[in-house]
Amino acid sequence: MPKPQRVIFLADCQSFYASVEKSAHPGYEHKPLVVSGDPSRRSGIILAACPLAKAYGVTTAEPLWQAQQKCPDVIVTKPRMSAYIRVSLQIMSILESYSDLVEPFSIDEQFVDVTASLSHFGCTPVELARHIQMRVREETGVYTRVGIGRNKILAKMACDNFAKKNETGIYELNEKHMDALWACPANKMFGIGSRTMRHLARLGIHTIGDLAHTPLGELKRKMKRYMKKNCDIWSEVLWRTANGMDDSPVTPDAFDGQKGIGRQTTLPVDYHAREDIDVVLNELSMLICERARAKGYMGTVVHAGAQGADFDRPVGFSRQMKLPEPSQISREVYSAAKQLFDTHWDGGPVRKIWISLGELQDDDVYQPSLFGNRDKLRHLEHTMDGIRSMFGPASVYFGSSLRNTSQLKFLNTKIGGHYK
Repeated sequence: MPKPQRVIFLADCQSFYASVEKSAHPGYEHKPLVVSGDPSRRSGIILAACPLAKAYGVTTAEPLWQAQQKCPDVIVTKPRMSAYIRVSLQIMSILESYSDLVEPFSIDEQFVDVTASLSHFGCTPVELARHIQMRVREETGVYTRVGIGRNKILAKMACDNFAKKNETGIYELNEKHMDALWACPANKMFGIGSRTMRHLARLGIHTIGDLAHTPLGELKRKMKRYMKKNCDIWSEVLWRTANGMDDSPVTPDAFDGQKGIGRQTTLPVDYHAREDIDVVLNELSMLICERARAKGYMGTVVHAGAQGADFDRPVGFSRQMKLPEPSQISREVYSAAKQLFDTHWDGGPVRKIWISLGELQDDDVYQPSLFGNRDKLRHLEHTMDGIRSMFGPASVYFGSSLRNTSQLKFLNTKIGGHYK
């Protein structure tokens, strides 16, 4: 008996952050709304705009003041990442009721392998997609678009290029519809940005079809000659994507193996004094190590960096160093970050600082130290974690955070760089 052809969905939430806010505030339903960063901290960038705001020309990633010029009556809400994560997990749970093969692609996109589900529910892919749309809308207030394909690449391009633009919000991209995909400009293909599009245009490749119909060997030769280096792997990835080839499975635990834990912050003003920068380094180290302990990780590499105020012409550094032993102790990570600043910071103004702990391993087995007080520090920081868990994130902290330059209060209001 022949094996059934795979059927993959890519479920994408329309203007996700804005949709969650409108669902939480029914009075906003018929009003233009954007979710934006905090303009008082020079981070007023549009993170999401509802369709009504987009009708005025408001776009994601533009400055808030520009959006307000286009649409003076737009409602501006600050991001609430904890709410968005909660709704994303709720949508994930809905999708898992249709298939046990659900892979998150981002906070508002999930791949679903429904190959076995179709016979179980006795319906077509489009019918099942319509039912998923209905349930997600009814239970969360969020409207989803669904791209359908025989693999993840086709499902993604079906959603981005067609499902987002038709009335039903559903599109099945199969062999019969490849001509529609091939007619799209090259930058509509997954994995191609403006720079790659310019490279391809110089090779006479302007549409996805141009790329798909160029023999692979010829494409490799052209790319190598134009780029003046071996581009065989990149050329093959582009060619396979244009032809809708993708063998990767939908993997529910695709993000289980965490590679690093990091935090960054954009400062409200330029920091020039080293003692002010050290306050922030200490706070970032504390937050990173608290998260590492909560997840049961230690790390052996500390990465730290800084950037100046002109983000269009960035100056600064980004370096890493190996720790003598795996650690989840704030003071050790802080000490490493200070060493990196001692070596690489040129004394220029700092507007953004980041630290991460990498090369993670489980903390259930570690080598006790014969010298020093690492076990005492580890026990102390676990105790501090317990106090913060019971009484709040600001209930216990290092004394340096009493300085005016502290960012701890601000950092404790954020998840993933946005407000909780």
